[in-house]
Amino acid sequence: MPILKISHCSKSFSQSDQVEKVPVLRELDLTVEEGESLAITGRSGSGKSTLLNLIAGLDRPESGEVLVDGSDIGQADEQTLSRFRTSGVGLVFQLHHLLPQCSALENVLLPSFAEGAPRSPAESQDRAVALLEKVGLGDRLHNRPSQLSGGERQRCAIARALLNQPRLLLADEPTGALDETSARMVIDLLLQINREEGITLLMVTHADEWARCMARRLHLEKGQLIES
Repeated sequence: MPILKISHCSKSFSQSDQVEKVPVLRELDLTVEEGESLAITGRSGSGKSTLLNLIAGLDRPESGEVLVDGSDIGQADEQTLSRFRTSGVGLVFQLHHLLPQCSALENVLLPSFAEGAPRSPAESQDRAVALLEKVGLGDRLHNRPSQLSGGERQRCAIARALLNQPRLLLADEPTGALDETSARMVIDLLLQINREEGITLLMVTHADEWARCMARRLHLEKGQLIES
């Protein structure tokens, strides 16, 4: 069974200067197998982030199904969605969203405090340290975000997204705020995680260079996904 299957999914939004809603996704279909690496490209405003929000359970489709491991995320109750966001899916954004008053280690540990977190505090601590070492920040455990470079902050955010060991990692323009060298390190890291831990990787990007690094590429245009 695919880890992700989206069927006939539609979503539209209201705009202040228009009476009718503007369609963003139109009867969209997508199937992703477990362990895949997939890039979705598209112009700004094409609906890429909207699609990720639907997969993450941060928004709901107007019609259609969003099945993750066979469960319809689009129809799930809030308690189910909370558990799913705690350990079923990891999220990495263009901006790292690290808490400035917390160290790198404390930031990575934040998901361990969510209801339904799968590990004890001691186990979470061990995994957080191991993840920071994996992303090259083993000597930055107690540094605050202001003491890290842009690339280091994004790698810390990736470690945080992996703490509760999700099977699906969603990355929304993860290199958008980085220079080319830092962006390359982040892409290499995401692919390493995909390869070594078997985590399914779905990345939204406007950069064809990074999209070509994924095993499969799709382009979002006029609310539909097409092979690219």
